Amino acid sequence: MFNKFKEKLGNFKKALSKTIDDKAVDIEPVVEPVPEAEEGFEEDIEPIPEEEALEMLTEEESYKAEPVTVAPATVETEDRKKAEYRKKLENRKKAIESKTEEENIPEEKKSFFKKFSNIGFTKKAKALVLNREVYLDSKDLEEPLWELEMGLLESDLALSVSEAIVESVKKQLTGTTKRIGSNTGEIVEEALKKAILDVVSANTFDFDEYVKDKEKPVHIVFVGINGTGKTTSIAKMTHRLLKSDYSVVLAAGDTFRAGAIDQLGIHADRLGVKMIKHQPGADPAAVIYDAVQYAKGHKIDFILSDTAGRMHTNLNLMSQMEKICRVSTPDLIIFVDEAVAGNDAVERAAQFNDAVPIDGSILTKIDADAKGGAAISIAYITGKPILFFGIGQGYEDLKKFDPEWFIGQLFNQ
Repeated sequence: MFNKFKEKLGNFKKALSKTIDDKAVDIEPVVEPVPEAEEGFEEDIEPIPEEEALEMLTEEESYKAEPVTVAPATVETEDRKKAEYRKKLENRKKAIESKTEEENIPEEKKSFFKKFSNIGFTKKAKALVLNREVYLDSKDLEEPLWELEMGLLESDLALSVSEAIVESVKKQLTGTTKRIGSNTGEIVEEALKKAILDVVSANTFDFDEYVKDKEKPVHIVFVGINGTGKTTSIAKMTHRLLKSDYSVVLAAGDTFRAGAIDQLGIHADRLGVKMIKHQPGADPAAVIYDAVQYAKGHKIDFILSDTAGRMHTNLNLMSQMEKICRVSTPDLIIFVDEAVAGNDAVERAAQFNDAVPIDGSILTKIDADAKGGAAISIAYITGKPILFFGIGQGYEDLKKFDPEWFIGQLFNQ
């Protein structure tokens, strides 16, 4: 099921994962060399208090006043030593003042500068902004998203639906970050799941809850073109309702197609339910009206009405449909089509919804659908929910639509 669609999603995951992984380069801080302290400083000058140093200077100056006879070379040497000593003393004083100023810096600021003092400016910016993560911008996503949109269109998704999914994925991933070492495929898959789930969950409708609280009898009319499994879907629905202890009567409203009455009759006999019918070519509105009256008179819970397959362009058949709805107002109008019809099914659903507003859809042959586009598109295009999937030929093969189950099928869960 949905093999081709899974392949397209898988290709997108691989392409975007590669884009992310290529960009996710680990950041290694570059340690810049710290200037070493001047060697020999501690040996050249002993750590003496400032006051004591000043006294020593005063004493040395007082010796200058005494007339001492020394060799010129000795005097010059002593003067040079004193000058060097004063210079070192001044340097030491400045160092003490600098240390005092550093102690006055708030601890928070000191720790920040200490943390980044040995890292180059570019590396600092990356470490602060990315925090060991890779940042995705719209440019990184352009090519993978284009491939995704092409893949969705090839999987029979309608253009507007494909654009909605791509835009959702783009919004989720643009501006996000991916931590180095995390599973890139999971990030991409979660974005895809959410985008598709938002589309297929549009206007969700719980059929069982609806009919449980609805005043009986509940009248359901099935519409669609010929050959899409409409009559078989009615039989499957009958079986499902009988299992829930509801009573059912069938209305053979397809008086236009040869053999349609007999086909529905075979299912009615197998399931053990009553079928109301007229002669071929009779007014379908009259047949369905009689079925509704029978249900009311016999306290039957459900009337399931078959109708002739028609296209919205067939004005005569569409006027029949309008007459049926006027004479025997249905509680639900359900559109039936094949999932394998792809975009054709989506187009037909939109056309029927414009002509005779539908309440939901049943997609048949979902088990044979390799693309999955119709299942995703119909709910979005019509604004009406998918109610059931036909997943086989048996009466049991009517699967209530569950968005989470559907997403699981797309991603092999």
